Amino acid sequence: MMTMTRASYDVVAASYAQLLPDAHDGRPLDAAIMRAFAELVSGRIGDLGCGTGRITRYLHELGLDVFGVDLSEGMLAQARQLHPHLDFRQGDLTELDLADESLGGAVVWYSTVHMPAGDVPWLEFHRVLKPGGYLLHGFKAGDQKRHLDHAYGHDVDLDVYWHDVDETVSNAIAAGFNEVARLVRQRGVDEGGPQAFLLLQRNPGAGKTS
Repeated sequence: MMTMTRASYDVVAASYAQLLPDAHDGRPLDAAIMRAFAELVSGRIGDLGCGTGRITRYLHELGLDVFGVDLSEGMLAQARQLHPHLDFRQGDLTELDLADESLGGAVVWYSTVHMPAGDVPWLEFHRVLKPGGYLLHGFKAGDQKRHLDHAYGHDVDLDVYWHDVDETVSNAIAAGFNEVARLVRQRGVDEGGPQAFLLLQRNPGAGKTS
């Protein structure tokens, strides 16, 4: 799955950067919960699954000390070209090359749409966050799976998953997170269904995960 995802995004990277240049594409609710996240966090922030760096740039503009991680070297090449003043690195969300408790916050913005809900690496997110650190997670709300053969003007091989909000919260809580807030909004004109955003906090009293 990771190999197909990486290859597909390597192919579409330049087109993706052109088609989606802005952080929130005029969606004020999406921007609002990210601003709330920015007001709560402190320390080093990871944009996990950063793609072309549009969210990384927005977080930087909000005053955060942020870097981006992505699986696709093609997407990272676009990110580095578009935002040369920011730090981007290659990495796998399921096995991050980050020290335990090294992040004050993390954003996982539609980075899990190509994996089933049960495969979202909540324990890994928990591991890299400091106790009390915040995580903002954006995803497609629902319970379905679609296969994409064509996207952003190119042939691809991608499975896309919608995740149930309550199941997602339960999985996060089981990994040691507390739910701070949730926002579910109706679909935009270019979206296939409702969109969900969870603001989570690593249990302040939790120690390192084994």
